[in-house]
Amino acid sequence: MNSSAGRSIEVDLLRGIVLIVIAIDHITVGVLSHATLHNYAYCDAAEVFVFLGGYASAAGYSSIAARHGAPAARSRFFRRAWEIYRAYGLTAALMLGCGAVAASLPIASPLVAETGWPGFAHAPAQGIVDIALLRRQPFLSAVLPMYLLYALSVSFVVPLGRRMPVALFAGSLAVWLGAPWLAASLPGVADWSFNPFAWQLLFMLGVLCRLHPVPTQMQTSRVGHALTGAAFAVALAFMFVKVCIDSHPSPGYMKQNLASVRVVSFLSLAWLCAQAARLGWLRTLAERLPAVVTVGKQGLVCFVGGTVVSIVGDTGIRLAHVETNGPARLFGDLAGVGAMLLLARIAAARRARGIGRVGRAEAEEMTPSARLVRVTSDVRSPRERRER
Repeated sequence: MNSSAGRSIEVDLLRGIVLIVIAIDHITVGVLSHATLHNYAYCDAAEVFVFLGGYASAAGYSSIAARHGAPAARSRFFRRAWEIYRAYGLTAALMLGCGAVAASLPIASPLVAETGWPGFAHAPAQGIVDIALLRRQPFLSAVLPMYLLYALSVSFVVPLGRRMPVALFAGSLAVWLGAPWLAASLPGVADWSFNPFAWQLLFMLGVLCRLHPVPTQMQTSRVGHALTGAAFAVALAFMFVKVCIDSHPSPGYMKQNLASVRVVSFLSLAWLCAQAARLGWLRTLAERLPAVVTVGKQGLVCFVGGTVVSIVGDTGIRLAHVETNGPARLFGDLAGVGAMLLLARIAAARRARGIGRVGRAEAEEMTPSARLVRVTSDVRSPRERRER
């Protein structure tokens, strides 16, 4: 990825792809889920999502700190944590609501149990308390509490990663190694679908890759070519094992605690993806798929909406009794992808209108002389604009 300030179109493309894949993967009777990453590697979209979260968080914190100072960056990420908590509450409510609706339909859907609706309906007051305290995380909302903790840590880990990257990596690795024991020592955390002590390793790797990108000279050197060959060999070996030998899903424990085989599988693919970015392939693809890039830019909204898309798509296929009808299942998948693209477009339009209203309000409150200062401050030479 590029190391310049601001957003990276390649990262937004990958985030958009990952969010769409997460939605598709949870349409359990769909077709496209058979072509996604978890069928060919010992990792899936979750690893990519968390790693890119660390990468984007480091980019965002660094950009805000450079323009407005570290206090402003810290404040922004504390607000971000609150946004994630609210999104978690909304997603949990949506999961329970979808479970209630599915339970009332004349179909046998495993999603009813997975959403946690039966237990919540039995003791709703306790369920609300457990959800608010993160002790119970209904179905697809489970990744957000982990992400909330990482957002709170950004104002500490980004400055530390900039000054002492080796110390940050060593500490993160040590926490990952002791993750099962650390989770067991805290009430409730051992039951989380994603052990935050384990998955922080990928988030920190994303932070470090943004702060200290691998130099192009190293990637194109003899060592870099050797790493590319090794990554390709590992990816092919895992693909062979997954397709020909171990086609069953990995045990939940391996994913919950981010087993080492998942880390190795992800790192091999991440290195190959970095080479595609260096060669410009990802940028070219992003320029041809602007709708997917928009999904990546509206990440939190599309994640929450994607959870509903998954359940509605899965339930709709079951309700129509077309679980064995390939074209109908594929249509359900494509409808889900279309819903994600439409949601991202609506969210982007609403955000643009909101920014426009704020800008107009600020302009109306400014005096004529202040407006003149703003206009003249934006008149710079091409060289000054590039330096800025």
